[in-house]
Amino acid sequence: MRIGRRVVTVLALSLPLAAWAAVPVINDNAGSGGSSSYPPAGYGTNGAYAGGGVSTPPSAQGQLFMQLQQMQDQISRQQGIIEELQNDVARMKQEGLERYQDLDRRLSSAPAPTAPSENSASGAAAGTPASNAAAPAAASAEPGDPAKEKLYYDAAFDLIKAKDFEKASQAFNAFLRKYPNSQYAGNAQYWLGEVNLAKGDLPSASQAFAKVSQAYPKHSKVPDSLYKLADVERRMGHTDKVKGILQQVISQYPGTSAAQLAQRDLQKL
Repeated sequence: MRIGRRVVTVLALSLPLAAWAAVPVINDNAGSGGSSSYPPAGYGTNGAYAGGGVSTPPSAQGQLFMQLQQMQDQISRQQGIIEELQNDVARMKQEGLERYQDLDRRLSSAPAPTAPSENSASGAAAGTPASNAAAPAAASAEPGDPAKEKLYYDAAFDLIKAKDFEKASQAFNAFLRKYPNSQYAGNAQYWLGEVNLAKGDLPSASQAFAKVSQAYPKHSKVPDSLYKLADVERRMGHTDKVKGILQQVISQYPGTSAAQLAQRDLQKL
C-alpha cells in the first residue's frame, strides 16, 4: 500500500495543473469503499475554493493559471482591435487610391487652361475656364488683369499635375481671394474641391464643390461640381443629401456626362 501511494503522488506532481482534475486519486481506505478525486469537493480546477463554510486562498498553481487565463483573454481582445484597425487602414488606402486615380483621369483629359473667347458661355473642358456669373467682390480682391490672373491660375493648376495637393489647395484659395471675379474663378473653385478631395479633406471638398453652383451658377463646371458634391456627401455618410443632389443634376443638366453618372448612381441607392 505504501508503494502504491508513492506512485500516485509522483504521478500527481508530474502532471500539469490543468490535468489534475482528470486524474483520480485512490483513497488509502479503499477497503471501506470510499474514493476521492482532485481537486477536493468545493474547489475548482484552478485551485480556487468554490463553496463551503471556510474560504481558502487559491494555491500558487491556481493563481498562475488564473493569471495566464487573463493574459490570454487580453491578448485575444487586443488582436481583435488590431484586426479592426488594419481593416480600416486598408479601406482608407483604397479610397485614397480611388481618389488619386479619379483625379489623374480628369487631369489627363484636361487641356492646358486658356482664356475663353468673348462669346463662349458654355462647355469648357475641365481645366479650361468658362464664363462665370458675377461673384461678390472680396475686400482683398485686386483689379482684373487677365494676363496676371492666367499666370496665377496656371501656377496653381501645375501644382495639381505635380500632385502637390497641399500647395495646390493653398494656391487656389489665394487665387480666389485675390480674383473672385476672374474668368478663371469658377474653374479654380471646382479644382479646389478636387484637390481637397484628393487630400482626404472631405468637409473642405464639400464646401468647395457646393460653392461652385452658389457663386458661379452659370459656369460649365456646375454639373460636375454637384455630382462630386453628392459623392463627397456619400463618403461622409450624409446619405439623406445624396439623392436630392443627384436628382438636381439629372433634372437641371440633362444630357451632360454628370447627369448620366448621377442617373447610374441614383439607381444604386
